[in-house]
Amino acid sequence: MHSVVQTVTDRIIARSQASRAQYLAALDEAKNSGVHRSSLSCGNLAHGFAACKPDEKQSIKALTKANIGIVTAFNDMLSAHQPYETYPDLLKQACNEVGSVAQVAAGVPAMCDGVTQGQPGMELSLLSREVIAMSTAVGLSHNMFDGALLLGICDKIVPGLLIGALSFGHLPMLFVPAGPMKSGIPNKEKARIRQQFAQGKVDRSALLEAESASYHSAGTCTFYGTANSNQLMLEVMGLQLPGSSFVNPDDPLREALNKTAAKQVCRLTQMGTQYTPIGEVVNEKSIVNGIVALLATGGSTNLTMHIVAAARAAGIIVNWDDFSELSDAVPLIARVYPNGHADINHFHAAGGMAFLVRELLDAGLLHEDVNTVAGYGLRKYTQEPRLIDGELTWVDGQVDSLDAEVLTKVSEPFQANGGLKLLKGNLGRAVIKVSAVQEQHRIVEAPAVVIDDQNKLDAIFKAGELDKDCVVVVKGQGPKAVGMPELHKLTPILGTLQDRGFKVALLTDGRMSGASGKVPAAIHLTPEALDGGLIAKVQNGDMIRVDAKTGELTLLVSESEIADREPEKVDLRSTSYGMGRELFGALRSNLSSPETGARCTSAIDENY
Repeated sequence: MHSVVQTVTDRIIARSQASRAQYLAALDEAKNSGVHRSSLSCGNLAHGFAACKPDEKQSIKALTKANIGIVTAFNDMLSAHQPYETYPDLLKQACNEVGSVAQVAAGVPAMCDGVTQGQPGMELSLLSREVIAMSTAVGLSHNMFDGALLLGICDKIVPGLLIGALSFGHLPMLFVPAGPMKSGIPNKEKARIRQQFAQGKVDRSALLEAESASYHSAGTCTFYGTANSNQLMLEVMGLQLPGSSFVNPDDPLREALNKTAAKQVCRLTQMGTQYTPIGEVVNEKSIVNGIVALLATGGSTNLTMHIVAAARAAGIIVNWDDFSELSDAVPLIARVYPNGHADINHFHAAGGMAFLVRELLDAGLLHEDVNTVAGYGLRKYTQEPRLIDGELTWVDGQVDSLDAEVLTKVSEPFQANGGLKLLKGNLGRAVIKVSAVQEQHRIVEAPAVVIDDQNKLDAIFKAGELDKDCVVVVKGQGPKAVGMPELHKLTPILGTLQDRGFKVALLTDGRMSGASGKVPAAIHLTPEALDGGLIAKVQNGDMIRVDAKTGELTLLVSESEIADREPEKVDLRSTSYGMGRELFGALRSNLSSPETGARCTSAIDENY
């Protein structure tokens, strides 16, 4: 093993000793209780299988065949999740073929940040992860199931499903992806037209045409944002079948993988031959594997919160120092937009997951000695699925990349580190992803332009007041203030300023997520303004230094002057409509800092 990877892993194990032992003890207690259906009363059991077919009822009654719960995030507004409409019947049939039963245990909400971006309702986005976790746990709480299939892909949905699933860690569970949509117009072209629209050079119809040509069909968006980062992380953690992440929804291979996933989870139950509970698949080594894979590919900054939160649900304590130290040691070996010109389909075609895992394993950057849903050992994930004469089989993946501009070897990396940096200074702690930021833009020292709402920047830009070096500071965007919305409406403006030759950066206690691009963005700043963070005292014209090379984040104002300033009051506005406003207002105070996973403590700590 690489010395840094081993050191960080050992530190996480030591740090988590007490909490992990407590989690595993609870897992063993649940595991040793046997099939929970056996303890149900006749009335309980009758309710549980009342809608089943006669042969399925008999199987559930007999307590000798597995019953698999399906937790689905299907809706047909969200393109990534639309394919899930037909999955339950297919998965049930596959389970029946191996003598088991499957029932839909729960549906969970799946909102799309692409739809709510910059709109009322976006403050519910991060909070929805906690709702999804609770919904997953509620669905699995009926004591009817021996295992579960988890259907989710995007942003908060996968982390929510994982957190909820880990509260039933004695059950084997397997994630079933649906795959990305086929490639539309290049993401770089879409970004160019967005910038032209921000500058008034093209009209709204041209912008909508470009957006529609990019987001054009069922399937996950093709850029390397949080959704595709989720899939890559799950696979390297051993929670999905090898090579299943990026097969398109309409590919015949997709259906074969889905059927195999259903049959495999039956084998993983206590009634099968390979009992492997999810609480044992997710351990300190698999968590490190997930982080390493994200760093090696320039994955979403959202995962710096979601991995922390999910790890804690399994009794594992991970922090930003772990991410930063691993990033210094893990080379960037993939370039997928916004880190390069290619999309996720190009990544898959160039060698994809099998190539990535082999390179990282052979370099000692991944732990091979882990449990996975495909069996023991991560080396299985250097193979890729194929349909040969109609039969699903796994073959050795690419040894050499088929496109060296998209995927490269560890010995010839695009850059020596993973591009994620922990920033520290008198302003607090923040994360920055620089895998898409050119070297000359990684240090910015400039006066602040302060706003408290991303929608205010457009007017300032159109007035010509941003034609200068600047650090745009968006305060009051933390989880407790407004739910930590993503701030992508800023991207076209900031990108335009950079293209004009200005030194520009973003500083915020909000988020930018997986679409963080060419402009350096110091995000997830903690403490947030509402929690007494110094960002609340930043004023227009203050000099700020953002240094992604050394990790410095400094407000260049004297301590005496800072002490004399009163922090600006954070506007606790909630712009959602109807019940959404009430939900966010009720739970706001329970949201923790992003460095501890931005968890809703009332939900996680009391129920999981």
